[in-house]
Amino acid sequence: MIDQYPLGELSAEQFLAEYWQKKPLLIRQAIADFEPPVSADELAGLACEEEVESRLVQFNAQEDSWSLEHGPFPEERFANLPESHWTLLVQAVDHWSPEAADLMQRFSFIPNWRVDDLMISYAADQGGVGPHYDNYDVFLLQAEGVRRWEIGAICDESSPRREDAPVMILPEWVAEETFDLQPGDMLYLPPQVAHNGYALGDGCMTYSIGFRAPAHNEILRSFSDFIGEQLGREIRYSDKDLALQTNPGEITPAALDRVAETLQSYLQDREQLSRWFGEYMTDPKYPELKEEGETLNPAELAECLEEGYLLRRNEGARFAFVRNAETPSSGRLFAEGSSYPVDGDTLALAEQLCGEQRSLAFSADAITDAQSKLLCALIQTGSIYLSEE
Repeated sequence: MIDQYPLGELSAEQFLAEYWQKKPLLIRQAIADFEPPVSADELAGLACEEEVESRLVQFNAQEDSWSLEHGPFPEERFANLPESHWTLLVQAVDHWSPEAADLMQRFSFIPNWRVDDLMISYAADQGGVGPHYDNYDVFLLQAEGVRRWEIGAICDESSPRREDAPVMILPEWVAEETFDLQPGDMLYLPPQVAHNGYALGDGCMTYSIGFRAPAHNEILRSFSDFIGEQLGREIRYSDKDLALQTNPGEITPAALDRVAETLQSYLQDREQLSRWFGEYMTDPKYPELKEEGETLNPAELAECLEEGYLLRRNEGARFAFVRNAETPSSGRLFAEGSSYPVDGDTLALAEQLCGEQRSLAFSADAITDAQSKLLCALIQTGSIYLSEE
């Protein structure tokens, strides 16, 4: 386990029982002497890259108006910004920085498959994105400078919002609590808690560790697509127990019962359900950017391991595993939307790959043939890679 989670005096069990998805929590010096793994210059550099998702949000105080620009940005854009009221936001920095990805390990008290990404914002004095709410849990870790956070009421889709703003802004803002965060301080916010953060002075960097919370319509659509792809057209609605109706246009309770039984039969198939959910929750955030890795055979892998190479989960790669309900000695490993049947020694390997550590050292003599083949497959798909450190 990680030596210390960034929860102050709270244990992970206390946090999950008392705060997770329940109420906000301020943690002073959650990470004492925090050294940001990504500098402001590096963040600006990422925002200039074609593959990286970035935004620039500005507020005009005189006109009470907001503007939004999407990256990639030319380098000269950052030289032509005002002295205040702007913020640069870069998504999924953990996908591009191994050091930022390592930081995410500190939050392993939440399941891997719930993690979305690490967003980093850099703000000039008074810079922020305005009062708003999110539909997911987030840890707001102050990296540099000072940011003031104001917390408001619980909001939802019915809450009023400004229609003239390109970003979601709550117009009727009332702060119920206010906190000034210094480097190393962290604020946890459950979904739908309204909040407003802005820089107090220049050089304000905030790390936002966000968690996935798929909408129910997304879950149902994905599952139905998964099941539908596996069924032939010959499997159809049937009603061998059909009884004469007084009105041929009526959809009877018996008909609805048949449909409900059909749907329930697929939901009750635990093996199919677990396979779909594992593939769905580990699907890459940016599947279009996924690249193949190198092709190795077991002998070549053994040679690399003998030379001291480590195996490292790819930055941003999502891993998970599940045990079969009836035979817990077997199951499936999920990596970036793909699944691999595992049992015995490969199930043990899956547990290691999905654990808290991104880098793993293996002895060539200690891994079995089945484990070696699985590792080679994961290397070829780019889900893991060989690293010298």
